[in-house]
Amino acid sequence: MSATPSKSNATAERLGRATRRLCRDLAPLRFAKPVSHVYNPLEYARRPHSAYLRLYGNSPKRVVFLGMNPGPFGMAQTGVPFGEISFVRDWLGIEAKVDRPAEEHPKRPILGFSCTRSEVSGARVWGTLRDHYGEPERFFADHFIANYCPLVFIEESGRNRTPDKLPVRERVALFEACDRHFRRLVTVLEPAWVIGIGAFAEARALALLGEEPSAPRVGRILHPSPANPRAQKDWGGQARRELEALGVCGSR
Repeated sequence: MSATPSKSNATAERLGRATRRLCRDLAPLRFAKPVSHVYNPLEYARRPHSAYLRLYGNSPKRVVFLGMNPGPFGMAQTGVPFGEISFVRDWLGIEAKVDRPAEEHPKRPILGFSCTRSEVSGARVWGTLRDHYGEPERFFADHFIANYCPLVFIEESGRNRTPDKLPVRERVALFEACDRHFRRLVTVLEPAWVIGIGAFAEARALALLGEEPSAPRVGRILHPSPANPRAQKDWGGQARRELEALGVCGSR
C-alpha cells in the first residue's frame, strides 16, 4: 500500500465492523441463472477496502454519495467504490494485494491493480473530484462515497447484471441485507444529505429514509455510466449543477 494510513479511529472501526457484518449477511444468499458467478470484493479485496475506510471513512460526513453496486473494472478490482485503478492508486494513494474469488468467471478475471481495463464511470467520478478539490483530503473532509450493494453479478456469457434486474425473490433477501447495512452507514457517518448516483440508489435511500423526519435529505445526480447518453458530455458539470439545484453546494 503506497499511502500511510492515519490512525484508525472509532468511525472507521465502526464502518469496518458494519462491513464484516454485511459480508456475513450476504454469505448464505444464492442466485440462479442467468447469473453464474457472484463476486464480493469486500472479501477478496478487503485490504484496499479497509485502507479506504481507514484513510477516508475516519469522521462523520455532511454528504454521502451512494452508488448501486461495483463495476467489473472498478470496485470489483480495487475494493473501492467507483474504484477506477489509476485514480485509486495515484489520487487516493491506495494500492494493496487483492486476492481472487473462490469461483472466477473466465471472461471476468480479478487482476487487482494489475488490471489494464479502465472503469469509465469511476474515471468520471474521481476525475471530476480530483479536478475540483485537488487533494482527496479536501473532498473527504465532509464527503464519502459508498455502494448500496457490494456484490458483482456475472451472467454465464460474462455480461454484468445489476441488482435491479434480479428476480424479485432474490432481490428481497439481498435488499434486506443491504438495507440494514445502509442504515448502519447512515448511523455511523451522520450525514445531512444522501445523494444517489443514479435513480436506483436514490430510490433505495428514499425507501429507507424518506418518511423519517430526522433523517438525512435525499437527492440524486446523473449516473456517469457510458450506457447513459446524457453522461457522455461534461458529466462533472451536470452533476455539479444538479447538486447546486438541490442546495447541497453553492455555485462558484
